[in-house]
Amino acid sequence: MKKLDAIPESTATEFITQRISDLGGWRGATLGRMRQLIQQADPDVIEEWKWMGTPVWSHDGIICTGESYKDKVKLTFAKGASLSDPASLFNASLDGNVRRAIDIHEGEEVDETAFIALIRQAAAFNSAGKKKPAKKTKL
Repeated sequence: MKKLDAIPESTATEFITQRISDLGGWRGATLGRMRQLIQQADPDVIEEWKWMGTPVWSHDGIICTGESYKDKVKLTFAKGASLSDPASLFNASLDGNVRRAIDIHEGEEVDETAFIALIRQAAAFNSAGKKKPAKKTKL
């Protein structure tokens, strides 16, 4: 099986911008606003385009994906079950062992401060997992 080449970040960013434009309406505005908040929360976030058309935001691993459906915009956090969510933003995929999601329906607002904190926490969680363990010393 041939591995597909990764899409360069600049191209992924263009694809995400185009997706937001193509969606238009409240879904495009919502996905665009959440993208801005993700970038505000983590200026080092990497935008990717995966799985034949899914916007992905990563920092030392996937933070979240941004999907659009007829009735909602869904932000799925790859390791959401490991994150603290004191504002109860997660409202979907709550039964999973790893992922958690935020479904945003037309007219709904997301607590921006809590969302930014969640993005920062997810990035920090990913970065903590990337650190090499300390070498054991012989006694």
